Amino acid sequence: MSDLGQEMLNFAKFLFPVCRSLTGNGVRQTLKSIKDKVPELAMHEVPSGTPAFDWIVPKEWNIKDAYIINPDGRKIIDFKVNNLHVVGYSIPVDRKITLEELQGCLFSLPDQPDAIPYVTSYYEKMWGFCLTEQQRSQLKPGVYRVKIDSTLEDGSLTYGEVILPGQTKQEIFLSTYVCHPSMANDELSGPVVLLHIY
Repeated sequence: MSDLGQEMLNFAKFLFPVCRSLTGNGVRQTLKSIKDKVPELAMHEVPSGTPAFDWIVPKEWNIKDAYIINPDGRKIIDFKVNNLHVVGYSIPVDRKITLEELQGCLFSLPDQPDAIPYVTSYYEKMWGFCLTEQQRSQLKPGVYRVKIDSTLEDGSLTYGEVILPGQTKQEIFLSTYVCHPSMANDELSGPVVLLHIY
């Protein structure tokens, strides 16, 4: 692998574990990391509730922790191990729940038994956990503790932009996003490649 390729891969690995969504501190952390490499990057904040074409900027979501503890007292799903384990934009919850009730708040992919799905709920107040189908099949009846330590409140959406002047007045617009966590091909490849194109 070339030095440039290794540098790009290292930066993607650095950003990979950061929990990002449409809004929140993970997006800011990611853009600040890019700004460390491109000081010209301008960061902008758009307040929650602002109309944006056919869309409205949602409330800001941030999360500190989330987990499920099984009836034996063992932590079996842990946001700190993989941030895909929590449905994006989950409201806070801290309660005990039966497996039967919990099943309605779980998401898995039967046709991909080792994959954790990426699920979000930007517009409906709900909570949930994502897990592999293999993990789900091992759940036993009983009472589970579920906790999601998150906030959903007025804040802002953060985005960054940088202009590289050229020899023409025509503009070539290159766009990418950083709003999906822990998915290298879905989002990190774009920002990392554009960073190096710049």
